[in-house]
Amino acid sequence: MIDFDPRAAHIVRPYEGEYPWDLLLQADPSRARIEGYLSDELTRIAKVDDEAIAVYALARHAPTHFELMNIAVREDYRGCGLGRRLIGHALGLAESKGARVVDVGTANSSLHNLAFYQRNGFRIVGVDADFFTRHYPEPIIEDGIQARDMIRLRLELTPE
Repeated sequence: MIDFDPRAAHIVRPYEGEYPWDLLLQADPSRARIEGYLSDELTRIAKVDDEAIAVYALARHAPTHFELMNIAVREDYRGCGLGRRLIGHALGLAESKGARVVDVGTANSSLHNLAFYQRNGFRIVGVDADFFTRHYPEPIIEDGIQARDMIRLRLELTPE
């Protein structure tokens, strides 16, 4: 981890095809699945000196219902608050598009991610049993735990 002020990163809309695949694939190992939800309108990249250091991608499921599909921070920038800044930016973008609910899902094995989302206001609302064994041909192992179930979390945005 480097000493970095997350406010120094510029969060921008990507140019067409300017996706940091190395980062996106850290959060979701299936390029085909990522291509299914990626959109220029709801994807943002955090950059320093024109270098991508983080990314997030939202998807709209209904006029007021969005999902944070992917969020990744380059390893050397983790722990400095950049992820928290990205969550805030993503929620602001979703709200500007009419969101009242933002969901996110993560693996049962992603203990760090579960804590991160809950620290940022998301609450567990359900479990999609065997999601990862149904949708990914190769086992995903984190901290010695196989990713089997998707833990679903939700944040309800309240109007001022």
